[in-house]
Amino acid sequence: MTSKYHLPARASADGPYDLLVTPESAGWGYSGLRILTLGPGETHALSTEDSEFLVLPLAGSCTVTTDGSTFGLTGRTGVFASATDFAYLPRESEAVISSARGGRFALPSARTERGGLHARYGRKEDVPVELRGAGACSRQVNNYCLPGTFEAEQLLVCEVLTPGGNWSSYPPHKHDEARPGQESELEEIYYFEVSGDGNGFGYQRVYGTPDRPIDVLAEVRSGDTVLIPHGWHGPSIAAPGYDLYYLNVMAGPGQDRAWLICDDPAHGWVRGTWDSQDVDDRLPFGENR
Repeated sequence: MTSKYHLPARASADGPYDLLVTPESAGWGYSGLRILTLGPGETHALSTEDSEFLVLPLAGSCTVTTDGSTFGLTGRTGVFASATDFAYLPRESEAVISSARGGRFALPSARTERGGLHARYGRKEDVPVELRGAGACSRQVNNYCLPGTFEAEQLLVCEVLTPGGNWSSYPPHKHDEARPGQESELEEIYYFEVSGDGNGFGYQRVYGTPDRPIDVLAEVRSGDTVLIPHGWHGPSIAAPGYDLYYLNVMAGPGQDRAWLICDDPAHGWVRGTWDSQDVDDRLPFGENR
């Protein structure tokens, strides 16, 4: 599995990580993501420093030991199999991640100046699984760490699963301005995996405004990452025959932890067409059925 960024940043792997996105490497202030692969019996020490983290299994299981607590994460066989349990790590904590059988783990993070939360276990059974959209815009959203689903300081995390041939992250939307009650200012990371034994692919679109231009239309495969510092993003397109997964990591400077978006006015009308369409009967995926 290869890892790369698409504009406006470059790929980075460092030490044990298949992918390492920090606020510094991304050129922004808050959002981060690491992808960690452990072989059978291997361990990894993580210092959270000035950020809060999740330990989110993509494939496999692990044990997370931190500050006198131990969390056994059952995990899953793969991202299309089911949602997963996870662990939350606050800033300024030390953790050891170990995996008896090996696995691949996402470590989404958000820089935060606030503290006071403690390490916690997130049960798979408590993760809200949402079917969003309809027709060719049907997708599944596993809402791990959003306002109202799991408490954090600034970190927002969900994952989206899109059946082959469908469009998600659509209509295109943005969240790059602080407008109370209307829009949050959030940096966003998309990390992709695609079904199809390495042959699967999809596409991601990002475009800006006249004042803040950005222009990305990128083919994405398993292990690829797209960074979205600003602008309209969507659609995320799953090629026919290949289911598309992406992990969303968001954080920003707002003191109120919120995920507020606004649709591109040129395409927002599409939402109104979903009432007359059925949700794709391929959803939900795996054990969520």
